[in-house]
Amino acid sequence: MVVTEDRTSTAAPSPRRTNPVLALLRNSWRQLTSMRTALMLLFLLAVAAIPGSVLPQRGVNADDVDRYFVEHPDLAPILDRLGMFEVFASVWFSAIYLLLFTSLVGCVVPRLADHWRAMRSAPPNAPARLDRLPQHATVEDPVGGVEEIGAALRKRRWRVAVRGDTVSAEKGYLKETGNLLFHFALLAVLAGVGFGSWYGWHGNRLLVAGPDTAFCNTLQQFDESGLGPRVDAADLPRFCLELTDFKADFLASGQPSSFKATVRVDDGPARDFSVNSPLRLDGANVYLLGHGYAPVIRYTDRYGQAQTTVAPFLTVDGMLTSEGVAAFPDANVDPKAGGARDPNAQVAFEGLYLPTAPDQPPYTRSVFPAERSPALMLFAYRGNLGLDAGIPGSVYRLDQRQVDSGRLKRVGEATLLRVGEKMTLDDGSSVEFLGTRQYATLSVRYDPGEKIALGGAAVGLLGLLLSLTGRRRRVFFRVTTSGSSLVEAGGLPRTDYSGFAEEFKQIIESVEKKR
Repeated sequence: MVVTEDRTSTAAPSPRRTNPVLALLRNSWRQLTSMRTALMLLFLLAVAAIPGSVLPQRGVNADDVDRYFVEHPDLAPILDRLGMFEVFASVWFSAIYLLLFTSLVGCVVPRLADHWRAMRSAPPNAPARLDRLPQHATVEDPVGGVEEIGAALRKRRWRVAVRGDTVSAEKGYLKETGNLLFHFALLAVLAGVGFGSWYGWHGNRLLVAGPDTAFCNTLQQFDESGLGPRVDAADLPRFCLELTDFKADFLASGQPSSFKATVRVDDGPARDFSVNSPLRLDGANVYLLGHGYAPVIRYTDRYGQAQTTVAPFLTVDGMLTSEGVAAFPDANVDPKAGGARDPNAQVAFEGLYLPTAPDQPPYTRSVFPAERSPALMLFAYRGNLGLDAGIPGSVYRLDQRQVDSGRLKRVGEATLLRVGEKMTLDDGSSVEFLGTRQYATLSVRYDPGEKIALGGAAVGLLGLLLSLTGRRRRVFFRVTTSGSSLVEAGGLPRTDYSGFAEEFKQIIESVEKKR
């Protein structure tokens, strides 16, 4: 018979190795959802928004961006590649935004669960040594036993738990409630902004006064527009605007004091709106961004054919000195040639408009923004305007490439025209300054997330108020002798609360028997 010995090993199993990828993901998530990371991302988001406030943005005013390119030809292309003219639509700003949103969700949701459990749980047991708490007192002649003490605390809106010969009470949960409310409100603001960027749209339009320049809310009639990823051009509400009047008041220094635009919506009555009071329509709001002047110029070519154009000039300073171009690409068409247009006989006038021209030269800058002494300085050009090349260009400036190449040449000298005056060119054609019309720069916008963001901001202020005024504190009572003739009390503020000593004194007085 063979006896075998059991040699089964009794050694402890080796510890299970942690997957390094899972460990990295877990640690990264903990770092992302920490309050420190959320504060850093919030600060970074605020810093990232600074360029959007300092530099002109295409979504607000594309003309200002074009002017910035002219004034800073070397710096502007670099900033454009970095997305500085479309900050809030850039990839790097969106990345910060999404990381902040994720961090807040991961940080606040667990805190909400902990706060909910804390509010549902009873106050903790009284410590063994009440005399070690920041506030301590002994009541020699209390109003009664633990039940009477608990009732007195409940009247003061404390959460009370009576256990044997001890009473535990707690107060101040509104502080954490307000803190969580503030953070969830911040999430609501971020969600509102994100929702608005997805389902909102905007468009800018320079609208000249007059029925012949009315504007309808279609994508093709905007000077600059942007649609959210979930918006189609067919989703835009249908309405038309006609600028019927514009009034601007200025101080003696030339500073504007008020702007008011009057428009007619479709065939309805005229409606007024101003800078801080937008025009609210069904499905869109119309904001007033600025205004200027559009000279009315009539050109009579060498064959006696007259053409009139209303050319908006862009303002270049606070006195509304304006620059622009009045182009006549269909001028000088020989009737004998069957109406064929000669591309080398096109005419354009580069101009400088002064609402209030100085009394003496140089006539380079207006001295007041209102039209007190209007004058128009014109520079005539003849040749190929480059409009048939199919290359996009600005309607407010001549194509400098045509000028540099000699295909477009200046004719004669600059001439200053007052209203009603005429200038004759070398070929017998003439140009006449008929007057001006005012124009308004409008921004038509729809943001479905603005109410969410506004509600979040209001709730955030309420949460911040509760967080700053709430004070978490606890008090404990213990009956130390039979017959409830002696009660020991202790108080502990959970947060910095300078008035807790006075409150604790009032609590002690409330449980003492009145003599």
